[in-house]
Amino acid sequence: MGNAIAFDTHVYVKKLKAAGFTEEQAEVLASTQAELIDDRLATKQDLKELEIRLKYDLTLRLGGMMAASIALVAALAKLL
Repeated sequence: MGNAIAFDTHVYVKKLKAAGFTEEQAEVLASTQAELIDDRLATKQDLKELEIRLKYDLTLRLGGMMAASIALVAALAKLL
């Protein structure tokens, strides 16, 4: 993914411990949460890159359809 999202695992562990979790539980939860954020959360940059790719793909498809339509009209004009 593009830009990293800041997630302070140390602060998260401290908050979990203050809420009654053991050190081990808090560390497992913090590392799991950090992995989820790193692997599955899309950043604004990720979305922008996807938008650019989609626009490019749509432009190519539209261009192909226009070329096919022009060729079809030209072929029909020759027949008539």
